[in-house]
Amino acid sequence: MQQMFDTVLVANRGEIAVRVIRTLRALGVRSVAVYSDADADARHVREADTAVRIGPAAASESYLSVPALLDAARRTGAQAVHPGYGFLAENAAFARACADAGLVFIGPSAEAIALMGDKIRAKETVRAAGVPVVPGDADPRVAEAAREMGPPVLLKPSAGGGGKGMRLVRDLAVLDEEIAAARREARASFGDDTLLVERWIDRPRHIEIQVLADAHGNVVHLGERECSLQRRHQKIIEEAPSVLLDGATRAAMGAAAVEAARSCGYVGAGTVEFIVPGNDPSQYYFMEMNTRLQVEHPVTELVTGLDLVEWQLRVAAGEPLDFAQDDVRLDGWAVEARICAEDPSRGFLPSGGTVLALDEPSGDGVRTDSGLLEGSEVSSLYDPMLSKVIVHAKDRPTALRRLRAALAELTTLGVPTNAGFLRRLLAHPDVVSGAMDTGLVERDAESLVPRGVPDEVYAAAAAVRGAELAPEPRGGWADPFDAPTGWRLGGTPKPLAFPLRAAGAEPVTVEAPGGARVTDRSVTVTVDGIVHSFRRAGAWLGRDGDSWHVMDHDPVAAALSGARHGGADTLAAPMPGTVTVVKVAVGDEVEAGQSLLVVEAMKMEHVISAPHAGTVTELDVTPGTTVAMEQVLAVVTPREEAGA
Repeated sequence: MQQMFDTVLVANRGEIAVRVIRTLRALGVRSVAVYSDADADARHVREADTAVRIGPAAASESYLSVPALLDAARRTGAQAVHPGYGFLAENAAFARACADAGLVFIGPSAEAIALMGDKIRAKETVRAAGVPVVPGDADPRVAEAAREMGPPVLLKPSAGGGGKGMRLVRDLAVLDEEIAAARREARASFGDDTLLVERWIDRPRHIEIQVLADAHGNVVHLGERECSLQRRHQKIIEEAPSVLLDGATRAAMGAAAVEAARSCGYVGAGTVEFIVPGNDPSQYYFMEMNTRLQVEHPVTELVTGLDLVEWQLRVAAGEPLDFAQDDVRLDGWAVEARICAEDPSRGFLPSGGTVLALDEPSGDGVRTDSGLLEGSEVSSLYDPMLSKVIVHAKDRPTALRRLRAALAELTTLGVPTNAGFLRRLLAHPDVVSGAMDTGLVERDAESLVPRGVPDEVYAAAAAVRGAELAPEPRGGWADPFDAPTGWRLGGTPKPLAFPLRAAGAEPVTVEAPGGARVTDRSVTVTVDGIVHSFRRAGAWLGRDGDSWHVMDHDPVAAALSGARHGGADTLAAPMPGTVTVVKVAVGDEVEAGQSLLVVEAMKMEHVISAPHAGTVTELDVTPGTTVAMEQVLAVVTPREEAGA
């Protein structure tokens, strides 16, 4: 048997770093975490055996800095580097630099990464191996091929992954604009703006096959994962196995995935992704191969009983697989939900802030992979995924119910997340029946986001305000004249009323309800005879995976602010982030809907458009400016006013 590593550096952050460290600890391997200035007190830093600062907060100067990572490995005596996923996990130059420095890169060879990381070469390679591929073309013929095929077409960065930079084009009139946006996002995310275009298959299913290969010529597949529940081409719910496949189709797709891995001399854990017409799963097409561990790997672990990170380490250390294809068994059903820092009530804009209260589900059949702690700072600098909740059960209906219940237990106050949205998505009739496709979430997202703020939320917030005004007992006795009851001589006490405003909602005035129970961690109120309980942290309230930030509202200050900034004429940052593009200057005439600026947060772009025709009379940012949520970016004065 080959010798396992003594020390492994984990070249990543967040939940995946914590997850890798967990397996290293189980194997008795010393773990080395790395961190930027923004992550000095992060969970992965605390849980590792040792940690090394590698640079300032910007990923380009820390987690993407090859010299800094190699130096950290040298200083700590690491023999191998686990890249996790994202950042440099699929960077052939990093894999090569590790090898040149005498380090084992825990993943495939630099040559395999380069081959499969180039979607154009990858398609040509697997096609030659007999694997069916999606029709399409690549630069420099992207625009020409898109027009020849006709809409709908999908633009994809050749060097990318994770859905970043992808654009679905259904109208050729906006093709050039979409190509420019895809190139810009690809360049920012991967340092390469090369694109390819593929025929879009309407109502497709996204099915991927997990493969595992050693350096001795053994390659197996570990079944499939259903990844069709996506938003903006990003997976949000994954499960194993898929209700779409029968045994024969599973075997055929698995064999194709194994051939794809063999075609590039693959070693390690990888994933071959297929697009599958929902009405004919026998017609599957290769999309790409991810040469790394996938975010959704836990569902495969739960149905196979294998620890994929452990096998990555064993294969990298030179061990052969100790099982064959016929030994792989799928037991039960597993489903995973990705918890992201985003606000569904504000169009899924990225969110951020400090985690004030954290309750993560656990128990029978429930696993939470998380990078969070109470007090964690969630920055717009990095990927928005915070954690994953994964469940395992004997069958799919039980797994779906178990995951919904687990998401109801999840509380992340201080940072809005998509947990409540995912819980409702899991109850969608088409999800429950298994009749899913990659467009389901986009079609029905609006119906899964509650309209407005429930009355009981305001009642709970008012109860908290009332409790905060209650007098402190002195010697076991409280002076009744200190009580904020609205009492007056000869009159009936008047309930206290509080002006409140929930984020994204209009202000309201709410009376504090009687009989409420308020503690530092919870509040319970009765509204219309129904008892409602909330987790609380300051002005934040949480229930069933949803959260609300209910603030005191000062109408005078709000009026003054509106007068200063021109009310509806003001363009404010919808999320914390960085201004990447400024297309106008003060004095420019603009039309309604014209794009003026682009704000980027958590690798997502948000275009800021003119609310009406007029003149840009104020512009407070330049490219590279870091902005807070609701910070004023620009003011557009209506044309009739501008000319008055």
